[in-house]
Amino acid sequence: MVIRLGIFRALIVGATLLLPVAGLTMSSTAIWAQVAAGPKIGTVATISGSAITLTTDSKQQITVTVDEGARVLQLAPGSKDLKSAQTITLGDIAKGDRILVSGKPGSDATSFMASRVILMKAQDIAQQHAKEEADWHTRGTGGLVSAVDEGTGAITVSIGAKKVAVQTSSATKFRRYAGGSVKFEDAQSSTLAEIHAGDQVRVLGMKSADGSSIQAEIVVSGSFLHLAGTIATIAAANGTFTIKDLATKKTMTVQVTADSNVRKLPPQAAARFATRAKGDASAGHPGGARPAATAEGASDSQGGEEQRRSAGMDLSQMLSRLPTESLSDLKVGDAVMIVASQQTPGSPDVSAVTLLSGVEPILSATPKGAAAMNLSPWQVGGGEPDAGGGSPQ
Repeated sequence: MVIRLGIFRALIVGATLLLPVAGLTMSSTAIWAQVAAGPKIGTVATISGSAITLTTDSKQQITVTVDEGARVLQLAPGSKDLKSAQTITLGDIAKGDRILVSGKPGSDATSFMASRVILMKAQDIAQQHAKEEADWHTRGTGGLVSAVDEGTGAITVSIGAKKVAVQTSSATKFRRYAGGSVKFEDAQSSTLAEIHAGDQVRVLGMKSADGSSIQAEIVVSGSFLHLAGTIATIAAANGTFTIKDLATKKTMTVQVTADSNVRKLPPQAAARFATRAKGDASAGHPGGARPAATAEGASDSQGGEEQRRSAGMDLSQMLSRLPTESLSDLKVGDAVMIVASQQTPGSPDVSAVTLLSGVEPILSATPKGAAAMNLSPWQVGGGEPDAGGGSPQ
């Protein structure tokens, strides 16, 4: 999250610089060990007296022993420094709270001696999260980048058939996702120059009255692949499978990780989306006739394209409500649609961000149009955003 985790990361440097002055008298080896260990950030798993079991953001469990006389401070999400911190006691810390501890390593890699504890209460974080979600829902928008003008700072974003002009400035904050993660805390500071046509973006800012433009305060971008095809092989031991992508005809190896959002589309829903994706309007016309096309066939094809894009947006919105699956539930021959990330551009090896099975009717109805029904990569993590906004996770 923009605010609720950012303060901890900003305080890492401060916590390192504020190591006890007594440390200056230690040997260089001991000083290096203390500084190299660095502050620890994570979620409280258990607390008993002065002992805290901390689950770090890297999923490591550490036993933290809080020194007698250690400073215990509480910050509100959104705080910029420690000036507003309140002094509390260990009794104010509960399971699920977020803490940053600074001090020195213990006797082994899974223990830590804390001389200071900085706390953010779970309920405060949840409230801040709700505010952010509401803000992104109201003032956020997202889609695919169709053009970038570095000279003017303008980004043209396509949302279905609609074009939105995004204007950036020197005050705009840029973040970019890398590798196999679309979690905001894993995004790195970025620049306009790193955004390219085809990237997916989320933008927070002031929209014009008609929604055709937005003055960007925050731009979060990432480059994702949209794949569709049938599973050719599965290597369960490696957590991978291969598919031949319908659009590029390339065979891709897809890694399914613990962070992959794997869902299954029920048959009835798949049938409905297949009809919409095909752009079959014959049911609404006597005799099954389609609307008359122009000399170039524009009326029919354009209407079908808009229907497919609309279906894709609706499919993305309902993703969080679909049943979850795992790699063990998939089998050779299953049709899947995937949002994937690449560690190396052009590599046939990708990581699944979002994976949807049960899409055989959709791919059968309109294999060439499947790309128009891209799933949104932002559907990972907690409360998923809808097509019009939402806070990046």
